[in-house]
Amino acid sequence: MLLCHLASRPLVRHVPPLAAFPKTYFSSSSVFSSPISRSALRWGWHLNRRPSERRGSRRPDRQIGGSRSHSMESKTEARDPAAESPAALADGGKGVRLKLEEFSWDHSFVRELPGDPRSDTIPRQVLHACYSKVFPSAEVESPELVAWSESVAELLDLDPKEFERPDFPLIFSGALPLKGGLPYAQCYGGHQFGVWAGQLGDGRAITLGELLNSRGERWELQLKGAGKTPYSRFADGLAVLRSSIREFLCSEAMIGLGIPTTRALSLVTTGKFVSRDMFYDGNPKDEPGAVVCRVAQSFLRFGSYQIHASRGKEDLDLVRTLADYTIRHHFPHIEKMSKSDDLSFEVGVEGSLIVDLTSNKYAAWSVEVAERTASLIASWQGVGFTHGVLNTDNMSVLGLTIDYGPFGFLDAFDPSYTPNTTDLPGRRYCFANQPDIGLWNIAQFTATLSAAQLINKEEANYAMERYGDKFMDEYQSIMTRKLGLSKYNKQLISTLLNNMAVDKVDYTNFFRLLSNIKADTGTPKNELLVPLKAALLDIGQERKEAWTTWVQTYIEELVASGTSDDERKAAMNSVNPKYILRNYLCQSAIDAAEQGDYGEVRRLLKLMEHPYDDQPGMEKYARLPPAWAYRPGVCMLSCSS
Repeated sequence: MLLCHLASRPLVRHVPPLAAFPKTYFSSSSVFSSPISRSALRWGWHLNRRPSERRGSRRPDRQIGGSRSHSMESKTEARDPAAESPAALADGGKGVRLKLEEFSWDHSFVRELPGDPRSDTIPRQVLHACYSKVFPSAEVESPELVAWSESVAELLDLDPKEFERPDFPLIFSGALPLKGGLPYAQCYGGHQFGVWAGQLGDGRAITLGELLNSRGERWELQLKGAGKTPYSRFADGLAVLRSSIREFLCSEAMIGLGIPTTRALSLVTTGKFVSRDMFYDGNPKDEPGAVVCRVAQSFLRFGSYQIHASRGKEDLDLVRTLADYTIRHHFPHIEKMSKSDDLSFEVGVEGSLIVDLTSNKYAAWSVEVAERTASLIASWQGVGFTHGVLNTDNMSVLGLTIDYGPFGFLDAFDPSYTPNTTDLPGRRYCFANQPDIGLWNIAQFTATLSAAQLINKEEANYAMERYGDKFMDEYQSIMTRKLGLSKYNKQLISTLLNNMAVDKVDYTNFFRLLSNIKADTGTPKNELLVPLKAALLDIGQERKEAWTTWVQTYIEELVASGTSDDERKAAMNSVNPKYILRNYLCQSAIDAAEQGDYGEVRRLLKLMEHPYDDQPGMEKYARLPPAWAYRPGVCMLSCSS
């Protein structure tokens, strides 16, 4: 079964199939000199020269997120670039707590890559550059701190007391500069809904800069909704509270689920209103404005490389320059690889061709990007997460979940579910299509590297083959653990997903309840479905028979595994969350916040820190969605924000 349909103009000769999925699991839909602003002066950009080199700035930092392919991981630990800071020396690099003014900045992106010579925000094509110097410009009036993440503060060595500063909302709405920051907007392109869209870029996101923490980790701070950039096109560069709450909460909810993601440090209201036409029906309304401070080791996307390859020979060297930068700072183990038979692979007819990942770092990198992407999407499928807008500009090269627009977690199990109203006609980005789309996007990424002559056809095909293999390995492992089995059982899982789709069973609650099944073949037939009764609602006798048959087979598998009920229940509950960020929960928090009550936002943030734990007094957050949860604007959203 071929689950990937490339664009009408094929980019590669071979795309491997993702086989062995239940037929009903996937849908059948197919799946490319300027004025200096006041803010420039306010932020202190040195417009005519790059920042001076800083000690330790070129040392490689550690890798985060995703999985490393085969044996590519270096055994040599990276040195700590920030270990010599006064704060780190004061307590041995442990428990560092810094003020905002004490961050250790290292702006490698603007130092090592070519930038836009202009500093204005006039919408335009930005050529031969990876970024534009731009400064927050959103109008602010008495900004207020809505919510913050202390775990992200810990990543940055930021003292939690800094959230209490009266100027914190001003700084993280962009009204005041963050000392040491060098703001910019990134240039990138992308395929949107399978069609090449040309230049896109950070139209409302402004990176404040990169800092190094006491562990040598590199983190970028980015304000989303802070004003116009050269990439804003006809938009205003702003964000509303509604979408900002969703982005803030889901960023932190995903890390609670153990899924690689960008993070969110803070959410601040601007005190001003922003006009948005949420349903694209000609009825815009004013909504509260807000700014999220996003945090990631890098915000580089597939489209960051695509844009330069799309502009012809003149900019192809930029693809190599940006790839070299990415590998140097975010995949340093790849540059340290040595010749190894473990990293040579036969491809082609009768093994006539060899792919040696140690002889071409770009090939090794493309394989790791493919594998990280496959692992990420497999983890989404495991918890029922649907991204909603898997354009290539929304695909992180680090294998992180990035850009939370109209996302959604499955309630009733529906493989064709999409949370994006724009996606409704073809459901290109529906839940079941995500594995396909991941492969399609990898095909665009490897085509970009091929166009820049960084990898050859066989290496591109091998990266996509590794995507397929990695996805299947990860997905099968996840589903095996979700069911508490000792080994993968394709037929059992296929029948289960078919049953769930037929009866629209709540995805999260079902798997949580499944751990209550006892491995006892002597259980009376009329009692087999009792542990699942809260999930199997309103089903007739015929469907009860189908479920009873499945549970009997499932119990036989459990008995054969030999694992005790208590041990299996604990293991299953550690991978099947009790709480997920359902869209209606987000909407409840939004409704309260728009009235000035931020308590529900903060409660959801705390709840989602430990989604696998039973949390006394919070059971209502695990309930089935109410009827109003299925109205437009709650269960499905547009890209407008």
